[in-house]
Amino acid sequence: MGIKSALPKYEIYFYNTVLCLATLWAGSWVLDVSSSGANRKAFKPSVKPGWYYFGRKRDSADLEWVMWFSTFREHILFALAGHVLFAKICSMLAPKHRSLVYMVYGILAVWTSLGLTYVTLILTHCVLLYSVSLVKIRWLCFVTGLCTLATFKCEPFVSWQAGFVDGDFDLRHIFFYGGCGFTIMRCMSFALENCERKEGSYSILELLKYNFYLPFFYFGPIMTFDKFYVQANKSDLSRKEWGLWNISLHGLTHLGVVIMVDLLFHFMYILTIPNDLKLLKHSSDWALVGLAYFNLVYDWVKAAVMFGIINTVSRLDHLDPPRPPKCITMLYMFSETHFDRGINEWLCKYVYDHLGGKHENVVEELVASLCTFGVTILWLGPCEVVLVWAFFNCFGLNFELWTAKFFAMEPFASLEIGMSEATSRRIRAVFNTFNFWSIVLYNILALNSLDFAKLVAKRLLLKGFPFTTIIVMFVTYCLVQVIKERERRQALIDDPDPLPPAAPPTNTSTTSSSPPTSAAAAPPAAQPVVDPSKEKAE
Repeated sequence: MGIKSALPKYEIYFYNTVLCLATLWAGSWVLDVSSSGANRKAFKPSVKPGWYYFGRKRDSADLEWVMWFSTFREHILFALAGHVLFAKICSMLAPKHRSLVYMVYGILAVWTSLGLTYVTLILTHCVLLYSVSLVKIRWLCFVTGLCTLATFKCEPFVSWQAGFVDGDFDLRHIFFYGGCGFTIMRCMSFALENCERKEGSYSILELLKYNFYLPFFYFGPIMTFDKFYVQANKSDLSRKEWGLWNISLHGLTHLGVVIMVDLLFHFMYILTIPNDLKLLKHSSDWALVGLAYFNLVYDWVKAAVMFGIINTVSRLDHLDPPRPPKCITMLYMFSETHFDRGINEWLCKYVYDHLGGKHENVVEELVASLCTFGVTILWLGPCEVVLVWAFFNCFGLNFELWTAKFFAMEPFASLEIGMSEATSRRIRAVFNTFNFWSIVLYNILALNSLDFAKLVAKRLLLKGFPFTTIIVMFVTYCLVQVIKERERRQALIDDPDPLPPAAPPTNTSTTSSSPPTSAAAAPPAAQPVVDPSKEKAE
């Protein structure tokens, strides 16, 4: 049935109420476990003194978050502020050469932080992939790029290249792997776009401008070369009405989220608790379920904030960067699951959509998904957790297509046509409920550990059956219905239903001398408007 299928308002209110109460209930259990275990020996490495005003310890298990917003925030803010200052001056004095100024500032910033030998290493990879792109053979560019990326994931190449980094500081390894990994992905995008260009080739200067744009260099997100080239070289630098105000509002919003997350870390140790399996075995089912869900929500918040700060800077440079990832609270399909929209768009453009076509053929979809997750494994670094994560997510993506093909056959298709749209939406939500928890369990493998994922699955499906299982699935069903209602409202905004044709005007001031209107002369009745939502597949 269509995405615009509606449910009664009281039913939606009921789903929202159940969802809010369940979230508060699970949060209370996580808060209780955090308070009771604050002084445990296993918590000491990651639970450290927090803000003086609260008198409580803070969860510091996520080194990336601590690095961004505690330890090195002054250094990161100084580098980004310098970029904004130079970009503003350049846009005022020489707007046509602003991308060149971005490149020069980026090279100087990388040189200052990691040294000249590291800049030379990056330039070597850029020259290598640029030379291969001149041949304009797509598969050769792809193979060369993947082989180059593998040199940063396999020994002894990693140790040898890491020796090009000067200095010994905490951010050294993060800057090294981040800068090198994103450089290879950007160079592959440049090479593949150069293959698509029919006349001539892009210059190597365009590649260097693209790669050394500082806000994207170390931490992403990845913007494909075709989009960056158009946006970085446009001459019209005018903004839409309230454009600068919206950018400032986004920046203040991200600042508020950072403060709120740091505040919650003083009361809920959602990152430290999953590492203490002894404590988890004695925790309630609701605490485990809440920890699994809150960990995924936090990872989305972290990605949204970190990319949001970088995107705010790039919007000041008149770029349109990739949007933040879709929140796990709004996901119930594997085809929409991603935590980095830039990487997701890169993979879809050059691998998944290129091999999968319209994603209707089962064999083509299987080949496309296997190749996509193969590149993803190489990007993340081959290891046991990544391999297990990739296998289950690849299976889930293909299983969705197999299920859709199966239920599109008879007699299921006729049965769905014969039922109301609301009933069809409820039945689909039941299947999406199990899909949602598959996404949660598969992805906490990568975010936490295999042992934590096993423990949550056992509690949810075996030890907690039937009481915990039924309640959690019902709450998840309410969540799915809330997501579907949000999607329905957005669909009505994006594609409103057509209005019925206006009724023909009638003459009310008839006189007694006017002849009566015959039935044959009466205007034809207005034809009913077909609801386009019935023709759309969900």
